[in-house]
Amino acid sequence: MKPTIRRFPFLVFLFLASVLSLRAQSDSSRAHLSGTLVDSSGAGVPGVHITAHPDNSPNTAPLTTSSANDGSYSLDLPPGRYHFHFTRESFVPRDLILDLSPAQSRKLDLHLELERLAASVVVTAQAEPALKQETSASVTVITRDEIEKRQAVSLTDVLIYTPGVSIDRTGPEGGFAGVFLNGGNSYQTKVLVDGTAVNLPGGTFDFSNFTLDNIDKVEVVRGAESALYGTDAVSGVIQAFTHRGETHVPAISLFTEGGSFSTVRGGAQLSGLLGSFDYSGAASYFTSDGQGPNDSFRNRTISGNFGYAFSETNRLRLSLRNNTSEAGIPGQTLLTPPSLHQVNDLHDFSSNLRWDFTSGAHWHHQLSGAESYHHVFTANPIQSFFATDPFAGCPQTNPAAVPTAEFCDFTSPGAKSEYNRASVNAQTSYILRKFSATAGYQYEIENADISFLGIGHLRRNNQGGYLDFRYLPLSRLSLDFGARAEANGTFGTRVVPRVGASLILRYGSGFWGGTRYRFFYGQGIVEPRFDQNAGSSPCFPGNPELKPESSKTWNTGLEQKLANDRVKISADYFSSRFYNIISFTSCSPFSPCTVPQPLGCPAFWGNFFNTDLARARGTNIALEARLVHWLMLAGNYSYDDTRVLVSPNAFDPAEIAGNHLLRRSAHSGSLTLNSSFRQFTVTIASYFSGQRTDSDFLFLGQTRNPGYARFDVASSYNFGRGISLYARATNVLDKQYQDAIGFPALGRDVRVGVNYRFAGKN
Repeated sequence: MKPTIRRFPFLVFLFLASVLSLRAQSDSSRAHLSGTLVDSSGAGVPGVHITAHPDNSPNTAPLTTSSANDGSYSLDLPPGRYHFHFTRESFVPRDLILDLSPAQSRKLDLHLELERLAASVVVTAQAEPALKQETSASVTVITRDEIEKRQAVSLTDVLIYTPGVSIDRTGPEGGFAGVFLNGGNSYQTKVLVDGTAVNLPGGTFDFSNFTLDNIDKVEVVRGAESALYGTDAVSGVIQAFTHRGETHVPAISLFTEGGSFSTVRGGAQLSGLLGSFDYSGAASYFTSDGQGPNDSFRNRTISGNFGYAFSETNRLRLSLRNNTSEAGIPGQTLLTPPSLHQVNDLHDFSSNLRWDFTSGAHWHHQLSGAESYHHVFTANPIQSFFATDPFAGCPQTNPAAVPTAEFCDFTSPGAKSEYNRASVNAQTSYILRKFSATAGYQYEIENADISFLGIGHLRRNNQGGYLDFRYLPLSRLSLDFGARAEANGTFGTRVVPRVGASLILRYGSGFWGGTRYRFFYGQGIVEPRFDQNAGSSPCFPGNPELKPESSKTWNTGLEQKLANDRVKISADYFSSRFYNIISFTSCSPFSPCTVPQPLGCPAFWGNFFNTDLARARGTNIALEARLVHWLMLAGNYSYDDTRVLVSPNAFDPAEIAGNHLLRRSAHSGSLTLNSSFRQFTVTIASYFSGQRTDSDFLFLGQTRNPGYARFDVASSYNFGRGISLYARATNVLDKQYQDAIGFPALGRDVRVGVNYRFAGKN
């Protein structure tokens, strides 16, 4: 027995040695991957989630790790081919396929870009994209998720629930739609589509046919931003961003819907990746007969976004958008007989070609060309009603027209206006972890052919140079400042500055979370319209000496998080002063004025002047709360105290000094409740607007528009396999109200639709 006992320890030792030897041989054959993940400034990005999926082995569990505080990471894994996926909120995901040999040690450093379409990243408020908590401007981000839950069709459908926004609509569908932002005039907000300015020269933009097809994100920046964007950015900037393809297997969406007022809408979207090429395209059609005579509306939208990556730091992108609409214009049917034959046709097109590239670790460059085109055709070929007053110069031309002594129905065979803005932009940035500097230059050509002016082609050549800086002296403090010199072909050169700060007052978790303070000051300018500068009528000539309208704006605010970041409250105070507002002096033998009476103008004459002064100040308060995991509450309230300070040439009683500015409610707000439970979602939204100062512009003396409240409901049910049924009802209580005096808003509108969606996959 003794020999057996002695042999046993030896056999155990031999077995363990063999196992350890095999394990050592196995470890020595494993591959090792390591590297560092950095952002655009070269700083390490912590918390990046890294997964390695073995290729052709779908049932094998992936290997995972995360980057350290300095952005470093490492993985040990068996040799083979792997699909690596690098993800972190606010950054563009990265996907790579690598072959790893036995015992190979490979170093892979990657540069991660901020995701321009992420809700936590702001693109519009600074020259370079930045995390939302680092921006000093007051910004609201509207995501694709919010758009889909509201089942919003047009851009104004989501803007109305944004703090500081009032909507001006002259009709339910197809009538002019303007946006007042923080008390500024509707032509004082810069509107961008993928970086392309779409305002008409002079700032006007009609939102009536701007749909949300293929739009993934909308940013609303409150405050003067002419230091970055030049003319038109007096009270803020609104920018819409088009969807980009993300999946190698294409994503497809098809929808159709119908409902009240003989409304029919349908469309499709296709997006995906082909190697280094990404694409996204969408088309939609909308038609409605409207709720009264001559109230029909037709709209067609085509949108595309295409990108090609030569490398991770060298990309080319082209975005295109086209909106075409035809609308019947019944007019102020609450005050006048409906116009049965007046029409308004719009055609809006925008394009942007941008090249982003780097030279070195910290230099980032951007070259772009942008163009927008706006065509409008209005006509009233047949008289529907007429004025019996011969002084009005409105004789009856249609025997079937309704006679009336108060109003005049002027006929017009058609008036056409065409506008074009084309620009070339160059920008270079030097970005470090705590400091960045940007210099840019823009050259722009504005063209117009306005038939009612009768003077043919009009043109302006403009250019501007700007500097923008961002500095982080402390981890919780971000400073930004800059200025722009704008040389306009009409008013000459103006310099406008901006400065701001964002300070984290408190880091926190639990019930009392983080607190952030923000301050911003900026100046804005807006150029005169072509007709204000270059009118050809001897009785109403243009004024080539007009100065740009301007503003000085500052705002300050706090943002507080509560209950483990489930609740967020923000409150801003803003104050703006508007200078050199352009007004029109109307003269007649019965109303003398300082404008000399031109020869051949016995009845009326006048001109444009920089005379008016106004101000706006108030508060925007917003709340977001996740009550439970399936229930979200969002609300806001805006107090907008606007005043006309100086108005010597008031054309209407509503415009005299002391009144609130036209069509801006002093009190407005909204409350939205969203529930997502399994396959079912429902959104209940309410909006209220207080009394507004307004005018009928018919000399009837109406200067007050009463307030109203409106309720909307949207719901959807997902049947699986990409098929969902949805329904929505706007103005559920069929409230009769007006956003502009005399123009009735759309009554209760119920629509039901079906959607097929294949999300695509990688």
